[in-house]
This record gives sequence, structure tokens and C-alpha cells, in this order.
Amino acid sequence: MLGALKIIVLRDLMLAMRRKTEVLTTLFFFIIVISLFPLAIGSDKQLLIKIAPGVVWVAALLASMLALERLFAADYDDGTLEQMLLIPQPVFVLVSGKVLAHWLLTGLPLVLVTPLIGLQYQLPDIAVTTMMLSLLLGTPVLSLIGAIGAALTLGVRGGGILLSLLILPLYIPVLVYGSGAVEASMLFGAPVEAYLMLMTAFVIVAIIFAPWATAAALKIAVE
Repeated sequence: MLGALKIIVLRDLMLAMRRKTEVLTTLFFFIIVISLFPLAIGSDKQLLIKIAPGVVWVAALLASMLALERLFAADYDDGTLEQMLLIPQPVFVLVSGKVLAHWLLTGLPLVLVTPLIGLQYQLPDIAVTTMMLSLLLGTPVLSLIGAIGAALTLGVRGGGILLSLLILPLYIPVLVYGSGAVEASMLFGAPVEAYLMLMTAFVIVAIIFAPWATAAALKIAVE
């Protein structure tokens, strides 16, 4: 199963490198949204620090959603997905590989540019570190939950709008605790560990259940 997982991840990464525009769109969208707020509200340090956690997490959430609609659509349109479902490996391995590739292309870059965000919003070092940890824990959850929505709306006309309606309510806990962790890190004595532990729990639950739910939805869509 690990061999099949590796093959699927490498395949999706290679295909993504041939469509670099789609990959870079997510990162550029995130950076542009983050950069617009300081330009719009001015250079008030206290105000920038106050809004930074919410702005960053909303931008990360929206950026993650940009590539979700195409997560399975390309393989579904050319018949590759149907062939993949016939392999002897469990379907959740296929799902896990595609979600991992999606996170490597859309979630991990957001984590890596976080220090630049800290400079823009004049955040203290502890807040930048906490923001990186919260995004590192939260963005995989966004990809895993988004995969369920992408599978449920596969082949549906106007699936992008329906996808947003399905998964946005499920993203709210990650958004709340992710931004809350960053805010808590800027308050002396605040329990940052509690937020991060809750987000770790979200990751574990999503890893256990999301691939199975996505696999079931894919089988329904193909049939």
C-alpha cells in the first residue's frame, strides 16, 4: 500500500508541475489577499497585529478551496479515476495519495511563507512560530475535509458553488482554533498548547475518517 501511495503522490505532483499556473494560483492568491489588508488599513501596528490571525486563516481557507474542485475532476473527465478504482489496493489509499499531493501543493507553501506574513503584520516571533504550527496542523484538515466535498460534487453541474456550501461550515472549527492559537500566543500566559492539541485531534480524526468517506463518495460518483 505504501508503494501505491507513493506512486499516486508522485504522479499528481508530476502532473501539477506541467500545470504550474494552477499550482501558483493558490499561493499568489494567498499572498495577494494577505498583502491587501495592510495597504487598505494603513500601518497601525496594533491594528495589524490584532487582525493578522483572522486574516491569515481566512486567506488560507479560501486559497485551499481554489484547487479543490479539480482534485478529482481531471481524472474523472478522462476516465483515469475509474481505472484507479479498479486497482487491487483499497480506495482510501488512492484518496490519501491525492489528498497528500494536494496538501504538498497548496497547504505546505502557505506554511513556508508565514515568516513573510509576520514581517508584513509586524508580529512577534512567538506569534509567527505559533502561526506556522497552526497552519501546519490545520491545512491538512482543510485538504481532507475538502476532499469529501470534492468527491460528493464530482460530475455535478455547478459543483464549485455546492462544494463551498458543503465544506465551509465544516471549516469553521479549524478557522476558530487556528486563529485563536495565534491570538493566544500574543497574550502572556494564554494556553496556546490547548489550541494546538485540539488541532492535533482534528488532524487525527480527519486522517482516520476522511479518506474512507471520500472513497465511498467516489464510488457513488463513478457508478
